[in-house]
Amino acid sequence: MNSLFSYLGLFFAGLIAAAVNSVAGGGTLISFPSLVAFGESEIVANATNTAAIWTGSLSGAIGYKKDTYVDRKLLITLLIPSVIGGFLGAFVLVITPELTFKRVVPFLVLFATVLFACRGVLSRRFRGNSNPEENVTTGRRIGGAFFQLFVATYGGYFGAGIGILMLASLSVMGLRDIHKINALKTPLGAVVNVTAFIFFAVKGLIAWPLAIVMVAGNVLGGYGGARLAKRVNQRRLEIGIIAIGLIVSGWLFILAL
Repeated sequence: MNSLFSYLGLFFAGLIAAAVNSVAGGGTLISFPSLVAFGESEIVANATNTAAIWTGSLSGAIGYKKDTYVDRKLLITLLIPSVIGGFLGAFVLVITPELTFKRVVPFLVLFATVLFACRGVLSRRFRGNSNPEENVTTGRRIGGAFFQLFVATYGGYFGAGIGILMLASLSVMGLRDIHKINALKTPLGAVVNVTAFIFFAVKGLIAWPLAIVMVAGNVLGGYGGARLAKRVNQRRLEIGIIAIGLIVSGWLFILAL
């Protein structure tokens, strides 16, 4: 398995996952199973994937900064629950028995896939139809911060689908412009992943050679995906990601038997 071809596969998996995360979300449905296929256990694969994808989120945030205004006050409001939730999720993963996580992870992947498939409906639901204008009130900021704490905890534990959940949390707060939402959720996702990554690194759960290979792909994919986000046919990309998610969840269910 440790052939040059395998490492190249991980590089391109990281590149594609980061690009997909920047454009539509759901990149973990590509990167995580690639690490499992490489031969890592589900917990190590999850920790290593977290170590790699935060770089893609960071480079994606830089890419969005060139095109889209970032609400810094709102970003600062959501940083604290993102850090706390990322730590809590990582802690829960570390204390989860490996066999238990192996049995749970197919359901997590399936959940993330269904969540991704419903993202259009969720987006319209949370944006609302009666008031197309943005209205971020103090009450909505507080509610959104608690929602973000839940999202970050899930993200620290597994991460697939976190971008879609943040779409919901930011929409609940009153944001309507999808590009402004993406410009916020990308750095917030990076904060969650960095927090979990630090915890996993301290606990020795990261396969560093594999993480480094995927980091290289993530940096290129995250920046390039953010720059191309407004020009990609997202519907076709979504269909492909959903198909991959269903196949991967089925494969993981078989491995868990």
